[in-house]
Amino acid sequence: MADEQTVDTQNLDAEQAAQEGDELAARVQVLEEQLAGAHDQALRVAADLQNVRRRAEQDVEKAHKFALEKFASDLLPIIDSLERGLELSNPEDENIRPMREGIELTLKMFQDTLKRYQLEVIDPEGEPFNASQHQAMAMQESADVEPNSVLKVFQKGYQLNGRLLRPAMVVVSKAPAPVSPSIDEQA
Repeated sequence: MADEQTVDTQNLDAEQAAQEGDELAARVQVLEEQLAGAHDQALRVAADLQNVRRRAEQDVEKAHKFALEKFASDLLPIIDSLERGLELSNPEDENIRPMREGIELTLKMFQDTLKRYQLEVIDPEGEPFNASQHQAMAMQESADVEPNSVLKVFQKGYQLNGRLLRPAMVVVSKAPAPVSPSIDEQA
């Protein structure tokens, strides 16, 4: 009987060991799944953090790049006035020559300074009309240039670091209207 008890005890011990082994295996599997989930979550958090950091860097870069936008826009009418003053004054008039030279130097200094800060002039005379940079103020028939070309610039446009501040205001060419035969020619 003692041998039966020993066998029963051994069977119980083996069953208990197998059961504990199964429980441990199940627990290891659960822990491995939790570890994989935590690893995935850590990767996602790291990717999100990298995206936030990249977006913040882009925002700072844009802020630096376009910080002068409002200030530059406020200066454009001054440049326009200086250019108009030069256009309207007679370069041959000796009485205003010193004043003209002063205006020319002031305008050149203004333009050089703005260029240093990536403010670019859009002066499209003779170029094809570009609706993203030009604003058509009028259309005029012309046989001398291609239709849809800029004939005249009323006001220059400007862009800062490639971003449009103000479109150029222009007159655009159109094809001349076909000449209809007169009544005398039809007869």
